[in-house]
Amino acid sequence: MAKRTSGCFLLCLLFSGQVIQILGITVGINYGQIANNLPSPNRVASLLRSLNISRVKLYDADQNVLSAFINTDIEFVIGIGNENVSTMTDPAKALGWLQQHVLPHLPFTKITCITVGNEIFKGNDTVLMANLLPAMQSVYRGLVSLGLDKKVNVTSAHSLDMLGNSYPPSAGSFKQDLAVYIQPILNFHSMTKSPFLINAYPYFAYKENAGTVSLDYVLFEPNAGVTDALTNLNYDNMLYAQIDAVYAAVRAWGYPDIEVRISETGWPSRGDSEEIGATPENAAKYNGNLLQRIAMKQGTPMNPYVPVDVYVFALFNEDLKPGPTSERNYGLFYPDGTPVYNIGLHGYLPPMLSSSFKMVPALSTLGIAIVILLLA
Repeated sequence: MAKRTSGCFLLCLLFSGQVIQILGITVGINYGQIANNLPSPNRVASLLRSLNISRVKLYDADQNVLSAFINTDIEFVIGIGNENVSTMTDPAKALGWLQQHVLPHLPFTKITCITVGNEIFKGNDTVLMANLLPAMQSVYRGLVSLGLDKKVNVTSAHSLDMLGNSYPPSAGSFKQDLAVYIQPILNFHSMTKSPFLINAYPYFAYKENAGTVSLDYVLFEPNAGVTDALTNLNYDNMLYAQIDAVYAAVRAWGYPDIEVRISETGWPSRGDSEEIGATPENAAKYNGNLLQRIAMKQGTPMNPYVPVDVYVFALFNEDLKPGPTSERNYGLFYPDGTPVYNIGLHGYLPPMLSSSFKMVPALSTLGIAIVILLLA
């Protein structure tokens, strides 16, 4: 993204019987569409406007979605899928993609960033890995030729699997066998002033090591924290430790000027029997506590003056996603616009056919507030 926006996420968080009114949270949302029951993009646009969410990340460049958000002031990250990365190495095809998927929507729909590929280094496709940087370069050169390079960034989203070491955070390092790919990509980010994106999920670390990893530590709940013996910095949550581990890895290779941002983080509200911790209660604590931290414009221990930049995963539960049950249950909302769990989100999903509306208790478990949701 070219810059942070001042858009807010209006919510009212209620914990332990106390009401905390939080305004001005700069946070993004991942809008995935691997489902057959989601509301139309026009209705989603209304929902997001009612939530005052001003940043949205897509996994493609869906023309229907981008058209539905004309003149909404919502900033978009759009994506080029892994299946198209090799094609984008051809400058002519990259330019053609920009002319088809980006140019027609500007300036009425705000596209501020393009991700080329997603978690490419998580797999073992070395051809795809080798093609990533040339594809990013082709897209960037296309933006330059269109005069858009100062308005639209080019980046890629990465999994934490690219780290060879993440503990303690100050000793974070990339896997050495990936150096041939990652070092030039970091150089590209430094040159173009674009962010380095990571998908970070403390949930996975807890699920695999529930016997040793503190649940309070991963959920931002009160705890003694973990101290980095090399820096004496204390971490009271795993997400910030993961972010600083990436910062350490990036800086170890000579790039202190690159900003690390979180393109995905979240917690599932349901899972299979072996998916320990996937509950609505834990999901509410993780995302609710995270939003409180974002509202405080908090930085990590290593970068206390740089507010953490986050895109929460995800807007809706997606019923067609493959894999374990958790994959289909990361949403903040059900497709009908009802909150999956209570973190006090107040939103309006317009009806599909009529202007009638229904009162739905959004905070029924606490008996505190009512959200008026327009349901189809």
